[in-house]
Amino acid sequence: MNTILNPNNHLFELARSGQRLPHIILAVVMCFVFILAAQFSGGLLGVIIVVLLSVRAGATLSFDNPDALASVVLPNTALEQIIFLILAFAPIFLILWGWLALFEKRPLWSLGMERAGAWQKYLRGLLVGLVMFVAAIGISAALGYIVFEDGPSSQQGVAALGGVVLVFLGWTVQGPAEEAITRGWLMPVIGARYRPLYGIVISSVIFAIFHLLNPSLSPIAVLNLFLFGVFACLYALYEGGLWGVFSIHAVWNWAQGNIFGFEVSGGTASGGTLFNLMEVGPDIITGGAFGPEGGLAVTTVLVVSCIIVWMLGRRS
Repeated sequence: MNTILNPNNHLFELARSGQRLPHIILAVVMCFVFILAAQFSGGLLGVIIVVLLSVRAGATLSFDNPDALASVVLPNTALEQIIFLILAFAPIFLILWGWLALFEKRPLWSLGMERAGAWQKYLRGLLVGLVMFVAAIGISAALGYIVFEDGPSSQQGVAALGGVVLVFLGWTVQGPAEEAITRGWLMPVIGARYRPLYGIVISSVIFAIFHLLNPSLSPIAVLNLFLFGVFACLYALYEGGLWGVFSIHAVWNWAQGNIFGFEVSGGTASGGTLFNLMEVGPDIITGGAFGPEGGLAVTTVLVVSCIIVWMLGRRS
């Protein structure tokens, strides 16, 4: 049997280590409750701090002009980006800790955050995520659909290196938080109580639903969000933990926005970029305004990556 779909996979065993497993309906509902609770607590605080910093820097808070309002509310600097990402997503870990302690009676590390081999898996995940995204960009570039874009010299290249490195700290919270709730909690509790395949599919669908309000969303973008969820599930089950998908998710977003200068799931990544690239080919391939995640180049990489991890699971 493929170790990935083995009911005794380590992640499923960790989920069973508590005193109870939630019903599938309760698990799905609580998944949305956790996200909303984090956004309306830390996320709201993050927006308030970003607005205060923008106003202090000289920006004008105007409710008559939507574009001007967005420029004040949304992060514009590396510091604002870090503050928003950490405050909006770090509460997810606190909420999960409370749920696990009060309802399931198991520790937070049982989501798949054991210490053994953590750094090795995390560093390997950084390499895997970076290679995957570079491969997707390489497909579009090979077709002639990627060019360099002009921009402020202070926001790109070596001049932006400090901000680019700093923003990575924010992504190391945002990506792992999403992974903890979908691949660390939702997938294992459903897979452990019912079937592993149910956990993979449902958690991947929920992950895609989380992004349905993102700007410039397209059918291919939704498909890729689902496929990324499937890949992350397979990878987490293959490793038996979350450290690898933590770093894959973090470096995927960071590379997308702050290394290559693309939109990240429809949003602009603040803090500067090393290579300010722009898509010029058909949106169906490059992703257009949603960023590479909305194009078939990323679809191809995700499908191939899923197949590779699945085959590795069969070999082991």
